Amino acid sequence: QVQLAESGGGLVQPGGSLRLSCVASGLFFNMYIMGWYRQAPGKERELVAQITSDDITNSADSVKGRFTISRDNAKNTLFLQMNSLKPEDTAVYYCKAERVGRSYWGAGTLVTVSS
Repeated sequence: QVQLAESGGGLVQPGGSLRLSCVASGLFFNMYIMGWYRQAPGKERELVAQITSDDITNSADSVKGRFTISRDNAKNTLFLQMNSLKPEDTAVYYCKAERVGRSYWGAGTLVTVSS
C-alpha cells in the first residue's frame, strides 16, 4: 500500500521560512517523479515544483528563487524548502508521486503565511 506523508506545515510570518517533508512508503521511490502541489481556498490545485529521479527540477514562476525542491532517494523522502514566504503562498501543500500509468497523492499539510 502506497503512502505519502507530508509534514512541516504551520503558521509563519511573511518573509519567513518553512521546510516541508514527504516520506513515501510502498513504492520504489527512485522510479517516480516527485512533486509538490498546492491548493489555496477557492482555487484549483497547482504545481509548485517537480523533481525527477536524476534531480532534474522545474518549478512554477511564482516560486522561482524562493522555493527549492530536493529528494533523498536513500530515505524515500521529498523536501520543499520555502523561503521569503508571502501571504499568497498560503495553501494546503500536497506531495505527489507519479510515473507512467500511475500516481499517488498525500493528504496534504497546511501552510499559513500571516502576520
